[in-house]
Amino acid sequence: MTHADTIDTARDTVEITAERYTVEELYRIATTRPRLALAPDVAEKIAEGARYIAQISGQDRHIYGVNTGFGSLCTTRISPEHMSDLQHKHLVSHACGVGDVVPERVSRLMMLVKLLTFRAGYCGISLDVVGRMLDMWNADVIPAVPKKGSVGASGDLAPLAHLALPIIGLGRVHADGAVVDAAEVLAERGWQPLRLRPKEGLALTNGVQYINALATDSIVRCGELIRAADLIASLSIQAFSCADTFYQRILHDTCLHPERGVVAANLRALLEGSNHPTLPGANVAREDPYSFRCVPQVHAAVRQTYGHARTVIEQECNSVSDNPLFFPEHDRVILGGNLHGQSTAFALDFLAIAMSELANIAERRTYQMLSGQHGLPDYLVPRPGLDSGLMIPQYTSAALVNENKVLATPASIDTIPTCQLQEDHVSMGSTSAYKLDQIIGNCEYVLAIELLTAAQAVDLNEGLRLSERTRAVFDDFRAVVPFLAEDRQQSIDIELARQYVRRHRSAWAQVLA
Repeated sequence: MTHADTIDTARDTVEITAERYTVEELYRIATTRPRLALAPDVAEKIAEGARYIAQISGQDRHIYGVNTGFGSLCTTRISPEHMSDLQHKHLVSHACGVGDVVPERVSRLMMLVKLLTFRAGYCGISLDVVGRMLDMWNADVIPAVPKKGSVGASGDLAPLAHLALPIIGLGRVHADGAVVDAAEVLAERGWQPLRLRPKEGLALTNGVQYINALATDSIVRCGELIRAADLIASLSIQAFSCADTFYQRILHDTCLHPERGVVAANLRALLEGSNHPTLPGANVAREDPYSFRCVPQVHAAVRQTYGHARTVIEQECNSVSDNPLFFPEHDRVILGGNLHGQSTAFALDFLAIAMSELANIAERRTYQMLSGQHGLPDYLVPRPGLDSGLMIPQYTSAALVNENKVLATPASIDTIPTCQLQEDHVSMGSTSAYKLDQIIGNCEYVLAIELLTAAQAVDLNEGLRLSERTRAVFDDFRAVVPFLAEDRQQSIDIELARQYVRRHRSAWAQVLA
């Protein structure tokens, strides 16, 4: 049984265990919102770590984040009577996020991934703080986190400080469908702001749980859109009367990229029973444009990149991302770089390039279907000239694809030193994360426009018999967006198509490899 199997709509309680969680399990927990609790062995690990911090905090040595300042102030000793103040001031001073508040599900993912870091007991956090985080989750009191302000190393300091502020009675939270002051909500529930112990403020802000939460959210959406792209492309292939050669198994058995075989198999299953290669509009040489003929190669390359990113993000979410780490069993305090988000930043930048290309090839198929070739009328309208038909939706796709190409420029190739050169190399992974989020949204629109265009071409491709599987999708879509007999406001149709793709992409992902 997987973690996800324990979740149902009755809001069961799910225990956080020491096992590995997939990105899909984390996403499902964040979106279905079961109650959370700690497995007993995890609770004991956390308690053991907190006891160790209490034991060593009074020692006459520099222990970073316990009795010293932060960053370049690491050599400045803090007296015992100010250790709690240090942690409080750390959260207050580091809460410098700006911009729109991220969706509540992203904040939930941040909390969840942070709890996974705490579960090993190496961060020095107490059960009191973890318990408050669980109470907030279970009461649907979720910290409100501004989008911008992290450089993706030293931890996601600003976003995580905002995530932690409600624990000490500050900041804002999502509650009852609104974003309100945390102090009001705590008072309503009788929760006293916590006084942090040594290391706890730093444990809450160090690590890259913000960019890994954004990454988890994006990975799930990418996986669904990648499969949706195969389905939508299959409609375009039929609408454009393409050949049936380029997705045959015998061809892809010559290739050592397994993802190509997966895409080709999807196409064979989706296209079975269609007569598209036999229609008069088919290219007699069976040499269709690359945007159709190379769907297995391009979509597979996107899948390869997605697979790499998914593996990296899953590893990151299940790792301990904090500094320093405390190992009671070895009586050791280890300072290192487990707060640097380079792996996540690279993975997200590469995935941004891939998703940009997924939209790019979809736009090219859209353009081809409007070109008056393969027996289709210009701009897919019965009376081109009087009507512009689907001419301008392709312009919108082109604009979005252009934007994606700009956004696909890697953020991780940059670094700007911070903290008096103590933190002289950072990942900029947060920029990578929210660039990818925008690219995904644009890709969703581009695929929706391809679906809109393919459906129109299907209607105008005389004699076409759709495959059984795509006929069901076509009929369902036509109930939402009717045939374009003459010009009407296309922005409405585009939005309806996008909403259709958004509603169905998860279900499509369940039935396609």
